[in-house]
Amino acid sequence: MHGVAGAALDWVRDNRAGFVLPDDVLEPHTDVNRTMKPLGELAQLCTTVSRRTRPGDPHHTIAASLVRFAWQQVREGELLVDLARNEPFATYPFEIYAAFAGDGLRHEGFERLASVVATTRGWALTEQHANRELGLLNSERRIGVPPHAEAEQVLRRTWLGGLPEPWTFERASGYALTHVVFHVTDWGNAPHRMPDDIAGYLSTWLPAWIDGCFENGRWDLGGELLAVAACLPGPPPAALVETCWPVLAAVQDGTGAVPETGPPLVRGEAAAPDGPGARDGGAPRGGAGEREAPREFLNCYHSTLVTAFAAALTLARHSPADPDSDPGGSV
Repeated sequence: MHGVAGAALDWVRDNRAGFVLPDDVLEPHTDVNRTMKPLGELAQLCTTVSRRTRPGDPHHTIAASLVRFAWQQVREGELLVDLARNEPFATYPFEIYAAFAGDGLRHEGFERLASVVATTRGWALTEQHANRELGLLNSERRIGVPPHAEAEQVLRRTWLGGLPEPWTFERASGYALTHVVFHVTDWGNAPHRMPDDIAGYLSTWLPAWIDGCFENGRWDLGGELLAVAACLPGPPPAALVETCWPVLAAVQDGTGAVPETGPPLVRGEAAAPDGPGARDGGAPRGGAGEREAPREFLNCYHSTLVTAFAAALTLARHSPADPDSDPGGSV
């Protein structure tokens, strides 16, 4: 996992130009799913990697530098103030800011504006799916504004909170449940917040769900489920780690990229031992008679970030010293 996490973080660092915001980011025609969303994911996942690794660890160094890069992209919070003024009831500027706040990066003007908007009836009554509302509640907690609802009640309205029949798991419910866990546990930094019955349910069924994702080439969702396993109280079972991580490691190419879905390689020329297929002086990834498929940024940035995130969490949970950054408390 050390090698997998390091290679994934190296890829993100080497491809950080893909996260650079365009000059027209504030214009109405700009697609936030291709601009602010990737940058917000970079900030959130690298913030967690930074918090769950120790200073001096190369993973910590790269993740912290990527958080600083993302903070510069939002002009140290000023861009998020502009976004919030343009769309005061949009939740994405609030959630992106909360990712930075979780790393101690603050902007007084944004928090002053947020403290006003978050007290309005319109903010509390915004209609959204329960898993999205949990994300907003966690953001409120991070920023320090009063929560607009009870997290436990919202949690029980989610697919996961109802402890559904495990065979009803599919792609949409899978992504929803992973983010429920991330929001409840503050992205793995507070595993004690997960209620016992849900933690037990997940511990039972995660191995089968991860196996199904990997069997169908859904590496992105499988990686998120591995991160979920590391967000629960107690370290992930050794059998799960030993079975699943070699599969995800085999999918990662020599540049460190992980595809969202599909086969990891295409047939063709073998990569040279000292070329992009080699790592740590070893043989090229994929073996003779194969070459690595090119990776498009938008098709692999998230799955590569998730791989680094899940690996860092898993390594931290298996560390002899695994202090919770937020001990005590509840959902």
